[in-house]
Amino acid sequence: MKIVVLGGGESGCGAAYLAKKKGMEVFLSDKGAIKDNYRQFLTGQDIEFEEGSHDEERILNADWIVKSPGIPKKAEMIRKIQEKGIRLSSEIEFASEFTDAKIIAITGSNGKTTTTSLIYYILKNDGLNVGLGGNIGYSFARQVADENHEYYVLEVSSFQLDDIQNFRPYISLLLNLSQDHLDQYNYNYEEYALAKFRIAENQENDNFFIYNKDDEMSKNILEKLEIKARMIPFSTREQLTEGGFINGDRIEIKLKDDFSMKIDELSLLGNHNVANSLAASIAGKILEINNESIRNSLMTFQAVEHRLELVTEIDGVKYINDSKATNVNATYYALESMKTPTVWIVGGVDKGNDYSEIEELVKRKVKAIVCLGIDNDKIINFFKDKKKFIYDTSSMEKAVEISKSLAKKGDTVLLSPCCASFDLFRSYEDRGHQFKEQVTKEIR
Repeated sequence: MKIVVLGGGESGCGAAYLAKKKGMEVFLSDKGAIKDNYRQFLTGQDIEFEEGSHDEERILNADWIVKSPGIPKKAEMIRKIQEKGIRLSSEIEFASEFTDAKIIAITGSNGKTTTTSLIYYILKNDGLNVGLGGNIGYSFARQVADENHEYYVLEVSSFQLDDIQNFRPYISLLLNLSQDHLDQYNYNYEEYALAKFRIAENQENDNFFIYNKDDEMSKNILEKLEIKARMIPFSTREQLTEGGFINGDRIEIKLKDDFSMKIDELSLLGNHNVANSLAASIAGKILEINNESIRNSLMTFQAVEHRLELVTEIDGVKYINDSKATNVNATYYALESMKTPTVWIVGGVDKGNDYSEIEELVKRKVKAIVCLGIDNDKIINFFKDKKKFIYDTSSMEKAVEISKSLAKKGDTVLLSPCCASFDLFRSYEDRGHQFKEQVTKEIR
């Protein structure tokens, strides 16, 4: 079988490696430049590849094409592949064909990385043989090639779900929905939401679908779809007869047996993380992990880097790195959890943001806005009549310098950009690292 892999990053290299190990004829093509470490990996594994262009004839002669999630659905090459009727899969689809492990797959607009990491931690802490992959860590395909896990916990994006055919998790979780990546979904929120719901489309009645009962778009979609999996809800607003919910100062899970613990014992802060902890606990209960083990994991789990990460406190000012907040809804959760006057660093590549969602929170919580991006006009124009202090910057050094001058003892400086990072930074990780470097450079 001839396999062509499009994209030479972690996902693409993992898929090519798995295909090679399965005895397939493999060719990897990347229209851009491949990073040195991945180029060396491909060469070391004797995997044929090209970079800087696509050999169209060779690609369109494939039996099966594996597409990296970063390649837009509307790309010309993708259109030609679809016209020719060649099977086009994401790496998670491809890798899932070669493992019998139970897959726990997590998607949603916000909280995916935190909840994926937390579920992995719960399973690992209980001694289960588990791998972590998808949009986090090593690629799923590379782990399937080299390791023999009984469980995989996968963070899954809508872009990965766009290219599945048979992918069937044992447990799927849809944490929440908000308007994100609409530029890739014809600026249609429902089209984006339906892409997320594909996580459950191949599930059967011996599988589980964990969903957010408070989420309005999820409610609307569930009225139209038939989910075959056993559906288990969680809510932070109402008490449920089955699922996860808040009861006073406690979280509670009601399934075969009950689980309960105090909210203030959770290691993760903020209302959104209570929801994430509920979802993760339900997954733990489905997998029959005992209550004490789940409680221990929820108490000792450490927050994910770039996600409401406390960097340091200088002269009574807290500096928080929430660089992973690349949409308005993620920043909503960050601002909601702020307990002190906040200097807010925001900006980057806008993805169709509607800032009215956070207007009231900004009025109540934010003392000054520091814009960080090449083009900050949309943010400035929206907030100029609502906030007295708005600053326009195009470097992390300047953004942090101004934020430090504005923040007083007892305040918080929050990097929660609402936007993608690619105007000034290589990635949201790069943006977060530069923030931490600038914040701490005077105290090193």
